[in-house]
Amino acid sequence: MIEYRTIKTTGTHEIIIKKSRFICNIKHVETEEEAEDFINQIKKEHYKATHNCVAYQIGEKNEIQRALDNGEPSGTAGIPMLEALKHMELQNVVAVVTRYFGGIKLGAGGLIRAYSNAVSEAVHEIGVIERTIQHPVSVTVDYAFTGPMDNWIANHPYTLLDTTYLEKVTYTLGVPKKDVETFQQTLTDFTNGQAQFEVADARYVDIPVSPDPE
Repeated sequence: MIEYRTIKTTGTHEIIIKKSRFICNIKHVETEEEAEDFINQIKKEHYKATHNCVAYQIGEKNEIQRALDNGEPSGTAGIPMLEALKHMELQNVVAVVTRYFGGIKLGAGGLIRAYSNAVSEAVHEIGVIERTIQHPVSVTVDYAFTGPMDNWIANHPYTLLDTTYLEKVTYTLGVPKKDVETFQQTLTDFTNGQAQFEVADARYVDIPVSPDPE
């Protein structure tokens, strides 16, 4: 398991430049086969389009990369799309930008900007997540602690995954592995030893982040 940034969800976003429609479809994928299936799906959906241009990067170190111009002048579509994904530091993502020609030529520079912007605007519209590796830690307390616990959670950088109200209240939070022991000790002190804990196996927890890396 590795931590990485990727698209929040599968989505579509369209921009219009000088009467040409640029429709970006983008998806999170784990394998090249998944990427190719998505590409073929979009090509079938937009089989009447002038171009269906492609970019994706997959793998722990983005070792699988592809950029296809699909009939646009060489280097004006697929590569700018791929560079947009790289700039936003996204992994395991495939983007297909469909162009319906509007009758006005954009020139090489115009095409590069159009395809790059189609991807970046789609990502900003759909959203980005950080896939972090965390342990879901369940903290069970008496109802008397709900107010203080709610306040404590709101003021700490842990992701609240679930809250269950039964005989007692159980908060489940995502905690990075390195912080689990400190997290438990802090809440033990906070609740005067009244909290009960259960630590689950590590898994991915998706946290929304800015599309523009710092």
